[in-house]
Parts: sequence; C-alpha cells; structure tokens
Amino acid sequence: MDLYPAIDVRGGRVVRLTRGDYDAETVYGDDPVAVARSFAEAGATWIHVVDLDAARSGDPVNRPVVAAVAAALAGRCRLQTGGGVRTPADAEALRAAGVDRVVMGSAAVREPDLVDQVAGVLPVAVGLDHRDGELAVHGWTESSGVRLDDALGRFPAAAAFVITDISRDGMLGGPDLDGLARAVAGSPVPVVASGGVASLADLARLVAIDGLGGVITGKALYEGRFDVADALDVCRTGVAP
Repeated sequence: MDLYPAIDVRGGRVVRLTRGDYDAETVYGDDPVAVARSFAEAGATWIHVVDLDAARSGDPVNRPVVAAVAAALAGRCRLQTGGGVRTPADAEALRAAGVDRVVMGSAAVREPDLVDQVAGVLPVAVGLDHRDGELAVHGWTESSGVRLDDALGRFPAAAAFVITDISRDGMLGGPDLDGLARAVAGSPVPVVASGGVASLADLARLVAIDGLGGVITGKALYEGRFDVADALDVCRTGVAP
C-alpha cells in the first residue's frame, strides 16, 4: 500500500481543515517546500498536494507553490496534486510544472468525460469526496446529488480514486474501514483512502483491506501521532509496533 503524505496549501501556507470547513483551519507552517523535502527525505515515494484556494474558487493562486514543490522533489519523489484541476489546460500547466498525477474532483463529478480528456495529458486520480455516501463538490461546500457507489463505474480512464469521508477528515477518529472495503470490492480502479487516519494501527487496518492501493495522511503527521518513516514501515509490512 502506498503512503501519500499530504500538504494542503492555502494562501501559500501549510494548513489543515476540519471536515473541509474553511473556517476551521489550523496552520502548520509557512514553507510547503520544506515540508515536502522532509517527507521525501523520510522515504516517501509520493506526496499529495492540494491547492485549497483553487478547490473553492478555481483560481490556481498556489500554482507557483506547487511548481516549487515539484522542483524540490524532482528525481526523488512523485507528486500528485489537486484543487482547481478542471480542464486539460490545467493539467498541461501542472505537467509543465513537474506534477506526475492530478486529482480531479468537482469537474469530474460534473462532467465525467473530462477525465478522458485530461488523462490524455496526465494520469488522473478522481477525487470522490463524500458525506454519508453523497459526493460533495466545490471545495466540499456543495452536495452533488451523486452517490459514491454510483460514481465508481463512471470513470474508466481514471488511474485511481481518492475516496474521502469528509466527516472523518481532520478528526483523527479512524478511517471508514467498512466503506473503503466496499468501495475497493466494487471499483474497477485502484482506491486510495483519505480521512480519519490517527495512528499506525489505523494504517495496519487499512493494509488489511485486500486490494487497497494507498492512503493519504496529513493531520496525524503534523500532530506527531507518527512519522513518515514509521508509516512507510507499516504500509510495507502491515504490522504496527
């Protein structure tokens, strides 16, 4: 199972939101590049960056930050980034910046054929962010009317699904193991889990889900619950100390 340490960027700073609430923000630093380097030095092979400003407004104001992170990681670690990826032109700009894979959420849910177009530029992970099984869009501020189970078969060109239970995101309450297992069983595309990871034991429980492709974790790292090196060990072995 792959580990994706997360860097959420808002106004150029490293932050985390609670349950996707832009008014419930915790700032963890002013240097996303330094954070990315520290994750790579600890052995991460993927890093997950989200432009929270672009996710809500569509304006990629943090794209220079993403490019700087990509430059710092070049040849050491792959970069997956999301937030405001809505057109093939967005993907082309991110490819030029050094991004390896983009995450599409709102635009993909609204117009699934866009994933086919963007996948011609860069591999696409489709972000399926949900509350109680209903997908949320526009920075998690609106409900889409689309059910998670129905969405799993709509994106044949996707390289992965990033499935986030918004109610668990930033809460350190543990991942939705049963829901993720159902999604993996029902998905033709690899699933990456996101939301709720609080401990190395949580990571071991995710490894035990047969076929789960990866896990994104952020707040637990920033709060010192575990570090990247120990998390990578659990992702490799499935055993928590």
